[in-house]
Amino acid sequence: MLAIRLRRIGKKSQPSYRLIVSEKSKATNSDVLEFLGHYNPAGLGKPVSLKKERILHWMSKGAQPSATVHNLLLREGVIEGSKVKSFHIPTKIKLKKAENNKKKEEEIQKTEEPKIEESKVSVDENKDVENKEEASV
Repeated sequence: MLAIRLRRIGKKSQPSYRLIVSEKSKATNSDVLEFLGHYNPAGLGKPVSLKKERILHWMSKGAQPSATVHNLLLREGVIEGSKVKSFHIPTKIKLKKAENNKKKEEEIQKTEEPKIEESKVSVDENKDVENKEEASV
C-alpha cells in the first residue's frame, strides 16, 4: 500500500519536512517513489510548497495520506473534506483526567453546600425577628 507522508529533514531544533510517496511498510528514510513538496512549520521562507497535480495523481492510484498530511492538504485546498484526528490520547490519561474532574466537582459541591445552608439560616433568623416584632405589637 502506498502512503503520502512526511520525511523529517533540517537541523536539530529546526525541523522541516518533505512530502513523499513511499511504500507504507518501509521507513520514511528508505526508498522514495516521488517527492511531492515540502513543509516548513518554523515558517522560515515558504511554509508550504506542494505539487498538487502529482498529489492528486498518486491519490487516484490509491496512495493514502497520513493524518497529518491529510490535514495539511485540506488547509492548502488540495483536497476537500473534514479534518482527521492526527493523535491518540491513551486510555490511562483519559481515566486520570476523568478522576481529577470528579474530584474537582466534589470539592466544588462541598464548598457550595455550606453557603446554601448559611443563607437558609439567615432567612430563618429574619423570619423569627419579624414574628417577634408582630407579637410585640
